[in-house]
This record gives sequence, C-alpha cells and structure tokens, in this order.
Amino acid sequence: MHIIALSAEKFSYAPEVQNDLLWTVIGSPWGLPACWLVLINLITFFVFGLDKWKARRKEKKESVRRIPEKNLLLLAAAGGSIGALLGMKVFHHKTLHRAFKIGVPLILALQLLIPFGLWLYFGVIR
Repeated sequence: MHIIALSAEKFSYAPEVQNDLLWTVIGSPWGLPACWLVLINLITFFVFGLDKWKARRKEKKESVRRIPEKNLLLLAAAGGSIGALLGMKVFHHKTLHRAFKIGVPLILALQLLIPFGLWLYFGVIR
C-alpha cells in the first residue's frame, strides 16, 4: 500500500499490488452495496435460525422471548430476502405462515425488479 500526500490534511490511496481486495471493493461504486447485501443476508439467515432455536426452546420454557415477525420481515426488506428464504428452507421456520410464504418471495421480486427497472429506464430507454 502506498499513500500519496496531496496536502497536509488530504491523502490519496494508490495501490501497489493487484490483489489489494479491501481497497478495491471499497473503492468500487458497487463495493459497499455488495458488502451490505452479504452482511444483511448473513445476519437475516442467522436470525431466522436463532428464532427457530428459541421456538423449540419455548416449548420447554415459557420465559424465552421470540423475535417478532415484523423484525424478521424488516430484515428481509432491508436487503436480506435471500437470507430469509434460505433460513426458511434450512431451518424449516415460518414456512406455513402466509406473511412469510408470500411476503418474502414478493420482497425478493421487488428487490430485483426495482433496480432492473431503474437500469432499464436510465440506461436503455433514456
């Protein structure tokens, strides 16, 4: 890594090696959104697993507090819809609830269609 001083207060990054992945990802316009999607999907997947574990445990103990359904759907809407779908399949959790059975795939479809529509409008049509 090589840092070039532009002034006393500002620095610019100029990579010396080709595989400086962290700065390449952060420097890319798609890097931070990609990191966000990976992170939120992992969190959502593990939260679904945690809620399933709490659901099993609640059968034996009444004092276990579950994760509210609105929080699970909010995680899916924040970009974790793939993690939510995988969590539903792997942990067999919330697969019979209509809000999740229909809602999570609908959220995923919207998350795919909206960027495609914006790209189509601004990149192709205009």
